[in-house]
Amino acid sequence: MSAPSTNPVPSAPPSYEEAMGINVNYPHPYPVPGPGQKPDGKGMNPPPHMGQSPPANNPITVQTVYVQQPVVFYDRPVQMCCPSCNQVIVTRLSYDSGALTWLSCGGLCLLGCIAGCCLIPFCIDALKDVDHTCPKCNALVGSYKRL
Repeated sequence: MSAPSTNPVPSAPPSYEEAMGINVNYPHPYPVPGPGQKPDGKGMNPPPHMGQSPPANNPITVQTVYVQQPVVFYDRPVQMCCPSCNQVIVTRLSYDSGALTWLSCGGLCLLGCIAGCCLIPFCIDALKDVDHTCPKCNALVGSYKRL
């Protein structure tokens, strides 16, 4: 059997503050127990929020806001939420004579179509402006102008 070594028992390792070179005399951000206090927290001052009563239960009002992307109107029906009645609708179209219709009529008159052929643009929906209305509340929700 080997003889027990006579190496001295090593002491406890250095503390974190000593190893890192932190000034141990600097005030701590948390309470340090004094020599007569136990480190379990008894006898120490609790943080200010610990001894206070919880805040009163005030009702919180929540408002839901739906943000709708801007609707671009063309000469086709559009599915959208009506701003007047807040229903999801497909718009109803109505055609009105606009600037393109009148310019087409004037252009045909200049070409010599005076005997009634110049009125043909008023019969073609593709040359007219388009109004989009709600089929439920009949509110005008948008327009598409050709020119």
